Amino acid sequence: MEPYKVIKNPLSTEKAVRLMESENKLLFVVDQKAGKVEVKEAIEKLFSVKVVKVNILNDVKGRKKAYVKLSHETPAIDVATELGLM
Repeated sequence: MEPYKVIKNPLSTEKAVRLMESENKLLFVVDQKAGKVEVKEAIEKLFSVKVVKVNILNDVKGRKKAYVKLSHETPAIDVATELGLM
């Protein structure tokens, strides 16, 4: 699957910002058919970062969210700034 089809958009909620600062995680809305491996590959390809772990959650609004934990070499806040979230 193409990276831009897997990742729909980043989320910048209060909780997402807290996760960026405390746990080095980013939060994205992803395609319903995407799995953890596809999300990991798409994030690594789009942002040139090392992904440590991906957790996926289907919320009550019908969206599929991916919690992406980045390695210590790349702070999540730097990627969020690059995306224009911060």
